[in-house]
Amino acid sequence: MNKATRYLLNIALGFDQLGNTVLGGSPDETISSHIGRIKRHYGGTIPWSRPFAKITDAWLNVIDKNHSLDAIEHDEAEQIKRESIFDGDLK
Repeated sequence: MNKATRYLLNIALGFDQLGNTVLGGSPDETISSHIGRIKRHYGGTIPWSRPFAKITDAWLNVIDKNHSLDAIEHDEAEQIKRESIFDGDLK
């Protein structure tokens, strides 16, 4: 991967993490990872009480099957618990 592509991917990742933070999540977690933790917490199905997560997960599955579950950063679980305003208790 060339430097320009890596740079653009880093910018996209930053916006993804910013979006998660604005929505009350940890600043070091992506929206996909957050949705993956919600999905795992509810046994693989996101309830309709979380419409943004459900719709976004369905859209991501079209692009990349199981994207949200694959995006979970298991090594950062404790940090996410401390930093997330909403859903910090999800495992």
